[in-house]
Amino acid sequence: MPFFRPPSPQKSQETASARSRSMFSRRSGSPEHDHTSTNGPTRTNSTRPGSRFFNRHHSSSADSLHLKKDPTIVAARQKVADAESAESGADRALDQARAAVRRAREHVKILEQEVLAEARHARAKEAEAKTVSKSARGLGRHG
Repeated sequence: MPFFRPPSPQKSQETASARSRSMFSRRSGSPEHDHTSTNGPTRTNSTRPGSRFFNRHHSSSADSLHLKKDPTIVAARQKVADAESAESGADRALDQARAAVRRAREHVKILEQEVLAEARHARAKEAEAKTVSKSARGLGRHG
């Protein structure tokens, strides 16, 4: 079969190619696209139109294992684990601080109650001392 030969006249292809000269039409002379029927082009491959562009590449388990061992992924996972640990430690510290504040407020209330009780006791003692002092005024007249 010679590489350079004059094209054979084919009227059906020439009329078909004359009809489909738009920007999006395929060349009718190429052998891979000659699979046309009256209902439209039939596809020779098993993929749907556009499936190569829109479908994601699903990696195999070996690729997935390789990605899990990737140093940047391992470092990112470690940073996340460290952050979670720090956050739980901060939550524990916050709970402990709130409990300490609660205990301190309760202690202050108890001290205030003790001070009020001591003040009442001191006023009562002062009142008793005044009465003793009044009763002692009469002593010592004979001296």
